[in-house]
Amino acid sequence: MSYRVLVIPEDFRKDQCVLEPIIAKMFEAIGREAKVIVCRDPLLGGVDQALRWERLQEILLRYQAMIECFLLVVDRDGKPGRREALDRLESLASAALPSGKRFLAENAWQEIEVWLLAGHDLPSNLRWSDVRAHENPKEAYYQPLARQRGVLDEPAEGRRVLAREAASRYSRIRSLCPEIADLQRRLGE
Repeated sequence: MSYRVLVIPEDFRKDQCVLEPIIAKMFEAIGREAKVIVCRDPLLGGVDQALRWERLQEILLRYQAMIECFLLVVDRDGKPGRREALDRLESLASAALPSGKRFLAENAWQEIEVWLLAGHDLPSNLRWSDVRAHENPKEAYYQPLARQRGVLDEPAEGRRVLAREAASRYSRIRSLCPEIADLQRRLGE
């Protein structure tokens, strides 16, 4: 039986298309066979809901019998205190979960779409540091890529197609996004 992972995004409707293939590749990289499931019920509908302990506790109670590892993944959105909020939730969840269950939380710098972008070759006039530092990389970099590739009208504005392509270059994503490398390290412990 494979290791069951529930990825908890701040809003699954588009994020699931990016998170599922990249997190699956992350588990492959640590040599662990995992079934990656994205939490769709409840729909959190935003980072404020995803960072509320009461909402996470509801998810943990609902799914803990079938899940070994819970991963909360939210956008950083330029908020310097986001990591501290995630550390607090990790501590609360660790205390609440039974032995053998894990809860880890990570923030994509600045948005989850940056992980997708890391797996693609960007125009030579773009500096990766500018992409990571931009307050709205989804609008500034992801949408132009999706438009250029002709997938913006696809479901989830092309995220499914582009994220699968990006995930095939997971080592590149890991090298360009330190938070991915850190999450992979923590999962391998």
